[in-house]
Amino acid sequence: MSQNLRTDDALPARSSLSYIRAISAYQPGKPITELAREMGLPIESIVKLASNENPLGMSPKAKEAAISALAGGERYPDQFELTATLAARHGVAAGQVVLGNGSNDALDLIARVFLDSGRSAVYSQYAFAVYPIATLSVGGENIVVPAKDFGHDLDAMLTAIRPDTHVVWIANPNNPTGTLLPAQTLRDFLAKVPPHVIVVLDEAYSEYLAPEDRYDAIAWVREFPNLVVLRTFSKIYGMAGLRIGYGIAAAPVADFINRVRQPFNCNNLALAAAAAALSDHEFVQQSYELNRQGMAQIIDWFARKGLEYIPSHGNFITFKAGKDKEITAAVNQKLLRQGVIVRPLVGYAMPEWLRVTIGTAKENERFLAALETALQ
Repeated sequence: MSQNLRTDDALPARSSLSYIRAISAYQPGKPITELAREMGLPIESIVKLASNENPLGMSPKAKEAAISALAGGERYPDQFELTATLAARHGVAAGQVVLGNGSNDALDLIARVFLDSGRSAVYSQYAFAVYPIATLSVGGENIVVPAKDFGHDLDAMLTAIRPDTHVVWIANPNNPTGTLLPAQTLRDFLAKVPPHVIVVLDEAYSEYLAPEDRYDAIAWVREFPNLVVLRTFSKIYGMAGLRIGYGIAAAPVADFINRVRQPFNCNNLALAAAAAALSDHEFVQQSYELNRQGMAQIIDWFARKGLEYIPSHGNFITFKAGKDKEITAAVNQKLLRQGVIVRPLVGYAMPEWLRVTIGTAKENERFLAALETALQ
C-alpha cells in the first residue's frame, strides 16, 4: 500500500455517493458519562431525561432471563423462541415477524429493500430523525410534508405521494412531539395509499397510550398488505441498551426484509430478555402508571408557570423554553450545569423547544427545580 495514500482517497467521490454526504448523522441524547467529564460532576448526581428511557430500568423477568442467557454466550443466537412468542401474541404467522437490533435496524432494512436512487419516501416535518437518514442511506429522495399542529397531516402526505414513492414513514405516537393520530384517521389513510407504497407505522410508544386511545394496527396487516408495524423493547420494557425491536408485516413483505437482515442481528441476551419481558404484565402496568403520574406532575407545573408545551401521548413531553434559540440554548446549558440532561430539538428545526423524558417522581422534581433556576 502506498505510503502517500491520503484519508480522502478512501472516501467516496462527491459525484458518486453524494447522498451519503447529504446525511446529517443522528445525534443521540448526551450520555451521563459525557456530562460528568464535561462538568466535573459525580455520575450519581446526574439525572438523564433525554432519551425516553424507562426510569424503572429493565423488567425484572427480562433481567433474570438475560443473566441466564450468559451461559450460552459461546453459541450463535437462535431467534425461534422470540419469533414464535411474538407471532402467538399478535395472532400472526412466524413468517410475518422481522426481528431487529432495535426498531432502528428494521427501519434500515425496510429502506434497503424498498428504496433506492430512483425512489422517494414521504414523511412528516418533526417526525423521527432516522426516517430521512434511512432514506438517504440508500440513495432515496426525501419528501418532507409540513406538519399540522406539530403532528402528521395525512391528507397532505397522501397528496405528496408520487409515482416513484415506495415508502411512507409514520410515527404514532410521534417522537419528538408526542402527537397521536386517531385509529380511524389512520385506517382511512391506509385505504387510500397506492398498494405499491409500503406504509411503515412506527409504534415505539404504543404501550404508553391511554386505554381509550389504543387500537390494534397489527390486525390491519391482513387488510392492508403494504402495512409494516414496528414495535420496540427499548421504551416501556426498559431494554434500550440491549437493542431489540421487531416488525410485523404480510408474509411476502417480511420475507423480503428478512432476506437482507443479518442472520445474527439480535444477540442471545436480548432475545431471552425480550421473550421474558412480554410476560411481565405487572412491570408494564407499573411503568405505564408511573408515566401517567409523572406526566401529570410536569404538566401541572408547566400550566402554573405558563410554559407552553405540546400535549404528549408518549413517555416524554416537549416544551418551549424560550422565545428564541439563544434563550433556549442558554436554558439547556443551565440545566446541564445542574446535572440535568434533557433533549434539545435543534436537529428537528425546533430550536426554541426542549424535550424531557418522564422520570420517577424524584427525578421529575429535580428537573423542575433545575428548570425553575434555569428560567430565571
